[in-house]
Amino acid sequence: MDSEKNKSGMLLPTGEKLVLSSSPHLSTGASLRKIMGGVLLALLPAVAAAVCFFGFRALLVIIYTTASCVIAEALWCYFAGKPVLKTISDCSAAVTGLLLALCLPVSVPWYVPPIGAILAIWLGKQVYGGLGNNPFNPALVARVGLLIALPAAMTAWTPSRGMLQYDYPLQNTFFSGENLRKIGSEPADAITCATPLGVAKTSGKVLERGDAGKMHFAEVEYPDLLLRYFLGDRAGCLGETSVLALLLGFVILVALNLINWRVPVIFVGTVALITGAMHAIFPGVTPNLAFHILNGGLLLGAVFMATDMVTSPITGWGCVVFAAGCGIITSVIRIWGNYPEGVSFAILFMNALVPLIDRWCGKRPFGYVPERHK
Repeated sequence: MDSEKNKSGMLLPTGEKLVLSSSPHLSTGASLRKIMGGVLLALLPAVAAAVCFFGFRALLVIIYTTASCVIAEALWCYFAGKPVLKTISDCSAAVTGLLLALCLPVSVPWYVPPIGAILAIWLGKQVYGGLGNNPFNPALVARVGLLIALPAAMTAWTPSRGMLQYDYPLQNTFFSGENLRKIGSEPADAITCATPLGVAKTSGKVLERGDAGKMHFAEVEYPDLLLRYFLGDRAGCLGETSVLALLLGFVILVALNLINWRVPVIFVGTVALITGAMHAIFPGVTPNLAFHILNGGLLLGAVFMATDMVTSPITGWGCVVFAAGCGIITSVIRIWGNYPEGVSFAILFMNALVPLIDRWCGKRPFGYVPERHK
C-alpha cells in the first residue's frame, strides 16, 4: 500500500512515493556560472559605452582589472587549499573584476587595480568563506577602500571624447582655465576636468527661493547637458557615465530574471523623490531630480550592486526597505555630506542591515501558530 489515511481522512504517501530530501525542493536549473554569465552579458553595453567615450585605454583598464580579480581569487584558493579551477570557473571573480573596473576612472594608475582586486576578493569575499557568505558587495568594498586610501588616483577625472570638442556646452564649467586652453593642443590623457556632481558640490548652497536660488545650478542643469549625461558624454567612472547603456543592462537582467526589478526602481525613485522635493523647496541647495538621476553612480549601483543576490534581502518587503534606505542615504550624502557621491557608502551600510531587515520583514511560516502567553 503506497498511501494511508491520517486522522483527518487525508491520504498521505508512504513507501516508494514518500521521498525525503533536504531543501531546496524546487530548482530553476540555472547554474551559478549561467547566472554570472547573464550578469556579464548585461554589463557589455556599459563596457561598450566606456570604450566609445574614453577610448582604447578604457578597454585595457577593464581587462587588466578583471584579470587581477581572477588571479587574486586563484592565489587565495591555491594557498587556502581550495580547488582553483572549480572556484574561478563560476565567473564570480570575473563579475567582481568587471564591476570594479567600471567603478574606476580611465586615468587610474596601473598599481591601483591589483590593490583593488585584493581588497575585493580577499577582504570583501574570501575572508568570509567565499561566494554566498560575504555580507558586503566585494566590488564596493574595493571601491570605498581605494577611495579612502588613494583619493587622488580615484578622482583624477579624464574628459570624454565629446568634452574635448569645441561645441560641448559650457566647457568652462568643467575645465579650469589652464586645461581649457590645452584642449586641441595636447592629448586628452594630459587634461583633467570636473564631474557634474563635483561641480554641484563645490558650488555651495543658496537658501534663497528667488531667482538667485533658481539660477544657482543652471549651468549643470543645461538641457543640452542633460542629454549628454544620458548618453554618457561626460567625465566620471568608466561604467557610470552612460545611463542609456545601464538601462539596456537593466532590461537584460530583468528579461533573464536575474534581479528583482523593484530594488533599482525604488532606489532611484527614492533619490528622485527626496532631491526633487528639496529642489522644489530650495532650488539653490541641490540640482533638480533629472540631474541626480543622470549623474554619478546611481544607475550603476542601483542596477548591478544593490541587486546582488548574496548581499541583498530575500524577502519582498525587505527589498523595499533596503532600496528605500539606499536612496535615503545616497540623497543625504549628496545634498549635505562632504562627498559629492554617496551610492557606494549607502549600499554598503544597508548591506550590513540585511539580516535584520530580513528578520523584521520575514513572512510568517505556513501553519505557524504563535504561542499563547499565560
